[in-house]
Amino acid sequence: MGTTTIQGMCSDKVITCAKVLADKKLQIAFVESATAGRMCSEFALTEFSGDVLSGGISCYSVSVKKQVLNVPEHLIKTCTPESAEVTKALAQEGAKLFKSDVTAAITGLTCPGGSENAEKPVGTIFLHIIFNDGEIAHREVFDGAASEIIMQAIDRTSEIITNHLLNR
Repeated sequence: MGTTTIQGMCSDKVITCAKVLADKKLQIAFVESATAGRMCSEFALTEFSGDVLSGGISCYSVSVKKQVLNVPEHLIKTCTPESAEVTKALAQEGAKLFKSDVTAAITGLTCPGGSENAEKPVGTIFLHIIFNDGEIAHREVFDGAASEIIMQAIDRTSEIITNHLLNR
């Protein structure tokens, strides 16, 4: 399968983000709960993957968050696994593991059965992105089926990274 065909499977926002990373000679890593590795896979499908993708870890399970990524149990119990606080902790641990220029972590609720409530409905996504020159935390509520929420979250993450890199 040629690069054009593979890249055609990615969104324009992912391709643009990967190109900006490549142009700036930056590496990116992902720590994914809600997207379960899909964001890393999307970046792997771009023609720039070899230049920009450091790697990723999927931490859908709370046990992986605690045992592999050292998120304190009290933080998970107090704030819930799908929270800004846990997402920040995941990004910080991912940055230590991968030592990339950009580390993006994501948690959230793509379907019922998590910690959803009136203030945090299904569709709520938490992002925490660590750059060499700072951090961005972002919370957004997306609509749609789980697959649509995941793709919207990946696109939004790509936009945030692209905007930050182009405006610094």
